[in-house]
Amino acid sequence: GLLAILKAGGAYIPLDPTYPTERLSFILKDSQASVLLTQPTLVDSLPEHTAPVVCLDANGRWEAQIANSEFRIPNSELPPSSLAYTIYTSGSTGIPKGVAITHQSAVTLIHWATHFFAPAALAEVLASTSICFDLSIFELFVPLSCGGKVVLAENALHLPTLPTAHNVTLVNTVPSAIAQLLNLKSIPASVCAINLAGEALANELVQRLYQCPTIQQVFNLYGPSEDTTYTTAALIPPDNGQIPTIGGPIANTQVYILDRHLQPVPMGVPGELYISGEGLARGYRNRPALTAEKFIPNPFGQPIEGDREEQIQIPYSRLYKTGDLARYRADGQ
Repeated sequence: GLLAILKAGGAYIPLDPTYPTERLSFILKDSQASVLLTQPTLVDSLPEHTAPVVCLDANGRWEAQIANSEFRIPNSELPPSSLAYTIYTSGSTGIPKGVAITHQSAVTLIHWATHFFAPAALAEVLASTSICFDLSIFELFVPLSCGGKVVLAENALHLPTLPTAHNVTLVNTVPSAIAQLLNLKSIPASVCAINLAGEALANELVQRLYQCPTIQQVFNLYGPSEDTTYTTAALIPPDNGQIPTIGGPIANTQVYILDRHLQPVPMGVPGELYISGEGLARGYRNRPALTAEKFIPNPFGQPIEGDREEQIQIPYSRLYKTGDLARYRADGQ
């Protein structure tokens, strides 16, 4: 379904049927979705809406529809600046805000990942994150973009129950989930790389993971949804004796640590983390004031002719204010 939407030139807005009805109603109304793609078993649980419903597996005709379909490669002729998806995050106020990501930003992440990670690691990637969270962008589209396989699971803790668990090569999850799998001795011997993000990473956990003989690489990754899944990455070595860092910026991304006057802070001094680059979101859907507050003009970028509305579409002309504190170590991490 996701691939079909993108191939057709549309943008997808993921909905979790377990979300409260009020949240689903808000997202459907705010996004003004033109089609609701779902399954018959979920239709009755959805709130009232005006979008036409298309059920992927209606009346058990799915296999017949595939068999009788004419094969053709659709050409939507979309420019890279077209919307690919909008993921709604709760934010500090509890009011959902839609982070609008373009095809260009998603492709930037995929291009980086397929060059950063070894082909063997991307051979069979565990996809255990809800499509309502942006870790799913990595789990689904990165392996499919380089000939790898996606291994679907309800969540990371279901990994031991999968019939094909012994084939999984990369697990992309949060530290608390991998710690539980480790405690249960449930990380398959086929796993050679582990990506950890979303929570603070303890070095003790990293070193315990390296005691599994087949795990060759443990990565610490950081990034808000507003910068297409990942902003920085660090390979934590097996002999590391310090708190794991979030590393350095990924390809086509710049990171700045600034004071309240938007001036760079000295090494070792805490400051707020700002992001610029190809991964930045278009902004927040239907929230122009919040977009202007969080996505500000980049004082370190090249001067660009034109008005502010034109500049907002050019990634390097903007900085995203993360609200997170960071500092540079002596080694530049």
